[in-house]
Amino acid sequence: MTGDLTIFQDADLEYDPRDYARLIKPIREGNADAVFGSRFIGEERKVLYFWHTIGNRVLTLLANMLNDINLTDIETCYKAFIADCLRAIPLESDRFGIEPEITAKAARNRLRIYEVPIHYNGRTYEEGKKINWRDGVAALWYIVKYRFSSNYADAGKVTLDALEQAPRFNRWMYESIKPYLGRRLAELGAGRGNLSKLLRCHGELLATDYRADYLAELCERWDHLEHLRVARLDLTSPPDYKVLSEYQPDTVICLNVLEHIQEDQTVLQNLRNALPDECRLVFLVPYNPRLFSEFDRQIGHFRRYQKRELEDKMESAGFNVERQFFFNKVGVAAWWIGNTVFGQRVIAGWQLKLYNLFTPLFRLLDRALPTTGLSTVVIARKKTPS
Repeated sequence: MTGDLTIFQDADLEYDPRDYARLIKPIREGNADAVFGSRFIGEERKVLYFWHTIGNRVLTLLANMLNDINLTDIETCYKAFIADCLRAIPLESDRFGIEPEITAKAARNRLRIYEVPIHYNGRTYEEGKKINWRDGVAALWYIVKYRFSSNYADAGKVTLDALEQAPRFNRWMYESIKPYLGRRLAELGAGRGNLSKLLRCHGELLATDYRADYLAELCERWDHLEHLRVARLDLTSPPDYKVLSEYQPDTVICLNVLEHIQEDQTVLQNLRNALPDECRLVFLVPYNPRLFSEFDRQIGHFRRYQKRELEDKMESAGFNVERQFFFNKVGVAAWWIGNTVFGQRVIAGWQLKLYNLFTPLFRLLDRALPTTGLSTVVIARKKTPS
């Protein structure tokens, strides 16, 4: 794909190209990322096979139940997408499995989906129709398979989605840093807002990220709140730091972000130039290079930090380190087994749900274990000029 919009069009013209304008209208008006053309709502239609219709409705019902959507026609071959949204979705199917696959993955990526009525002049088998009952049975499997597949987005996005399934774990992370937070916060790399939902209750919050899809989602959820502002900030782009200079935070929170940037020392120096005196940094990064795994590579980690590495880089950039402590000590064993030994490429939602269940126990063990953690937390403050 090279354009801005993408349309699925069957070559046999069962679907009328004159419906293109209708299909892309919700996208052009800024209301949708994907539009499905439905053969079953508000339009004259050709009368065809009863059992095909029943099969389609059964498949649509099952897909709607598993993906929590309310489409009327998932087996339509008439769809329009913003091309960038579709490019970001890994697709696997070669035949009719593409319909349940793309429906599940569009829903799991939280695309804004619209449905519009379209014309449909279906073929009979005598005219060359190819789909049969075997494809219907296969579609049942595809609906289940792609609803629970982890291959629906890039590994970073899948991981953030999985973290949403672990509210206790997110609260543990928040409460670990809570004593060091002021009342005017700036969050770097807010992502989908897993921690932002807790930080926003602490005081004023500037939530930043560089990805347009994350920023759009944050704006949709919270842009109406007076004490919360969403802004673009690419940590590799010096001009973007102007938003921090203007906001003047008393605390900058950066959790699981710095390891994604190759020139991390440059980021710290840019923060030093942009932040007011006495502003505090609260950074959490992955710890222990020996735990570096394929999963780290998949989600874009350049490093896992070693002893004193982050502290030394902060001091070199002009910050005073106030404290360092480890977070999630129990997670070291689980990480080593799953990612280092077995080479796991993504963290599944069920794994974090299980971890979330035992989080109260892990919090107790974290205080008792004399070991390092899966992450290190460093608290620092910008030096006041002499």
